[in-house]
Amino acid sequence: MRRNGTRLIDRRDFLKAAGVSFVSALAPDAFAATLEADAVFATAYQRRDGRYGAAILSEAGKILHEVELPDRGHDITFDPVSRRSVVFARQPGTFFVAFDHTGRAAPTTVESMPGRHFFGHGVFSPDGALLYTTENDFENAAGMVGIYDAKDGFSRIGEFPTYGVGPHELLLLGDGRTIAIANGGIETHPDFGRAKLNLPTMKPSFVLVDRVTGDLVEKHELPAELHQLSIRHMDVDQTGTVWFGCQHEGPATERPGLVGRAVRGKDLQLLDMEPKVLAGFRNYIGSVAANREAGTVAVTSPQGNAYAVIEAETGEIKRVEGLTEVCGVAPDRSGFMVTTGTGEIVEPSGVSSTNGDYVWDNHMLRIS
Repeated sequence: MRRNGTRLIDRRDFLKAAGVSFVSALAPDAFAATLEADAVFATAYQRRDGRYGAAILSEAGKILHEVELPDRGHDITFDPVSRRSVVFARQPGTFFVAFDHTGRAAPTTVESMPGRHFFGHGVFSPDGALLYTTENDFENAAGMVGIYDAKDGFSRIGEFPTYGVGPHELLLLGDGRTIAIANGGIETHPDFGRAKLNLPTMKPSFVLVDRVTGDLVEKHELPAELHQLSIRHMDVDQTGTVWFGCQHEGPATERPGLVGRAVRGKDLQLLDMEPKVLAGFRNYIGSVAANREAGTVAVTSPQGNAYAVIEAETGEIKRVEGLTEVCGVAPDRSGFMVTTGTGEIVEPSGVSSTNGDYVWDNHMLRIS
């Protein structure tokens, strides 16, 4: 069935696709364990047998419960009002899945409307009533933010432009009204898979948009010589500064800055890094996370098999760690929890664990 251009997958069809593990994984004892855990994290995964899903993890890396997905997931957002999470399909995916951590309700799987696909990220309004997602109007090569009614089965009720091409991550800022959007600048079309269609002419940008009116508040572009530096992932530190990570689409021999800061009313500022550190990231930042209590920001590079922790106030790199295929990162106590594409979970203390059946995807969210 369709509602306002959005197709809702029938519950029986989803359970058939997901298998019985969803029902068993969301048992009451798993929910009790969630409540008792010191910290809870969410991340997408791929199992070694090829199945996809999303998992809720304890601070020690134990899987508390999970939900299977029709295809590969990317990022997860959480609504503290309804206590639901939404996991988004990886670009150019055409679904997202909302699920209840308590297991009292079956998941809701929603497909993108015709002419759109998702970019893997979204965010709830402060009251949990609306979900905003980055989307591609691929016939017009235009970035859009889709608006979904979370109280009505995630029916699609509207959209507004991102004022750029190839939007990726979006964040709701502290005023509860302004949305920050990273327009990666890369044109894609599902007929060509993940192919990048406009590398010579791409124009990445960082924009602020009023989520109520859809009006553009601010738009910032990088200098012309950095037009192939795609702005992709972001987080907000304790001062309200937005930190962003980039992926360079130009020649591999070039070494542009990959991490930057955005402050309202000011130009974008790229962080100066030591050449050795910058080269080690191999022109690719995969995820960004701020630890607001500790005043630090972490950036990861699965291409460079390394991640760095930065002091937010000064922009100085506190340390760089090597870790194969590291990408997922989330604040934990005074440090960060990280996950890898090899299935490893590393706690801030350095304690590592591996589940041989799981490969963790690009992002991790701490749920509070």
